[in-house]
Amino acid sequence: MVVIVLEKVPKRLRGELSRWMLEVSTGVFVGSMSALVRDLLWEKCKEKKTVGRCCQIYRTNNEQGFAIRTHGDTTRVLVDFDGLVLVAVKNAEWQRMHAKGRRLKATENLEKEKAEFVTRDSDTSDGVSS
Repeated sequence: MVVIVLEKVPKRLRGELSRWMLEVSTGVFVGSMSALVRDLLWEKCKEKKTVGRCCQIYRTNNEQGFAIRTHGDTTRVLVDFDGLVLVAVKNAEWQRMHAKGRRLKATENLEKEKAEFVTRDSDTSDGVSS
């Protein structure tokens, strides 16, 4: 089974995909095909997409049982996390941090959280030990 999701792409690309797959909703195509046809359709999507985003999900033999490919808009990024593919969404805060060039290391974040916790804990204690 193969699923292709198209967002803000030319109508001619949607028309071309409808020859091979069923369009179950606007921009969502579903079909069953060989790996060769799947890869050729993906190349066609990448070629004909002028703006927007393409996403392909297909069945494969891995931990999750499927693989994902994306092309285009970069607000969602695929991240490999110990063999599992996760989707990271770049929000406005992430963009502000990277626009300023500030990148905090994980250890710095941990130290900040520890300091905040200790400060918060000492503020709420009455000095009475149990």
